[in-house]
Amino acid sequence: MKKNFIYVSLLALFALGGCEKELTQVPFNSISSNNAFVTESDFINAIRGAYGALRGASYYGGEDGGAMSSTPDILSDNLIINSQGRKSQQTFFNFNYTADDTWGLWNNAYTTILRANYILENINKLSDGTFKSNVKAEALALRALAHFDLLRTYAKKYIGATDSDLGIPYVTSTDPTLLPSRDLLKKSYDLVVADFVAAKTGIAINNGVGRMHKAAVEALLGRVYLYMGQWQNCVSESTSAITDAPAANALASASTFPSIWLDQSEKDVLFKVNFLDPDNITIGVGYGQASPAGVKPEYSVDYNLFTLYNNNDVRKNAYIGQTVFNGFNFNYVKKYSGRASGNANVVDYKVIRMGEVYLNRAEANYNLNTAPSITSALQDINTLESNRYTNYINKLLVGQALGNEIQLQRRLELAFEGSRFYDLKRQGLAVSRSSFGDRADGTGLAAAITGIPANSPKFQLPIPTFTINGNPNIQQNP
Repeated sequence: MKKNFIYVSLLALFALGGCEKELTQVPFNSISSNNAFVTESDFINAIRGAYGALRGASYYGGEDGGAMSSTPDILSDNLIINSQGRKSQQTFFNFNYTADDTWGLWNNAYTTILRANYILENINKLSDGTFKSNVKAEALALRALAHFDLLRTYAKKYIGATDSDLGIPYVTSTDPTLLPSRDLLKKSYDLVVADFVAAKTGIAINNGVGRMHKAAVEALLGRVYLYMGQWQNCVSESTSAITDAPAANALASASTFPSIWLDQSEKDVLFKVNFLDPDNITIGVGYGQASPAGVKPEYSVDYNLFTLYNNNDVRKNAYIGQTVFNGFNFNYVKKYSGRASGNANVVDYKVIRMGEVYLNRAEANYNLNTAPSITSALQDINTLESNRYTNYINKLLVGQALGNEIQLQRRLELAFEGSRFYDLKRQGLAVSRSSFGDRADGTGLAAAITGIPANSPKFQLPIPTFTINGNPNIQQNP
């Protein structure tokens, strides 16, 4: 019988179609998967490795070549490419991406999936108990998260999809000889849901910073249900997340909120990817670089978005900075500029926050459109806003005014967190950029490409050519 051998370098390069090889003899610089998963310590190291894959250079640890922190906002209407910057990610901003020049998320996400699958394939080597259940649940949740990120990037939106629309290969094996084709979109989403549902039954209430826990899984599952238009399920999971969240991760107050972005508080943060100074993973570089001459912005905050933040909104100063560079005033994204002390542009990436959970539940309740659900939606919006605005007075909103407020607050709350492009896509809306320029007062260089129409094929990014070449069973997007 052949055995699989784990190579750290090959795990990092894994893509469908296969970089990993099967060998019949044990090489001196590898270990058999039979020997790699024996003790609880082995599984702890393995789950750390699976979380570590989220830090990939085109995933949550990305900067210039495509990154969850910036690319979905660059693809939307939140940003204007800055005339003084390096023109990083200009291909995305101008919607000129091709299969030969596309986001490398595909490879990074499947690395996460591979590492999770190694754990799941060996999990029964552990004795039954809470340790086994928890590690298994974490691996299932990571596998679901990575597949979901792939789906919302490379596949069509779920709402309105046909039974023949393609999703992505949902991979549950480490067998390097497999050349899977794309599963159907609806099946792919069902498998994401199944993994998250299985994960929440076994995961711990609190696994510590940088690892998922029960409330994080429930919050992510609520997000998936929102994308699927399954409103009641979204409400139920979001409510569970709010109820089950450790006190340390509860909704942040207006006074605490700014400290989240300096990694001085875990309030609001249900799950994040940790980055330490020695890692030298500078996710903030994708938005700008500090210099003696001022911050050099890669992208400016669109002036239309900037004016939507009121002066009593604590998010305005937490998210946006002002700089003078080469004699021009710019509004730049300072959300990832770094901690109060330490290396510039090194800060943890927040994957799911409590603020989003309240917004997800509010939107789902609004779409249920019953008298009790509308009341609940308004309560959630007032709860969120009372923790984001100083001297806040509760609003009384009904009908479309409430729906508009939910979407406004979603844009303001989740700006520059990899949400906006996906929100427009899942709602079947166009990317429609303003005519403002890149300077702080709205003058300067405006976007040459003002957007893409609703349901444009550009909402499905092309799958990388090397993936298609390695696995001819994968069908490219139009």
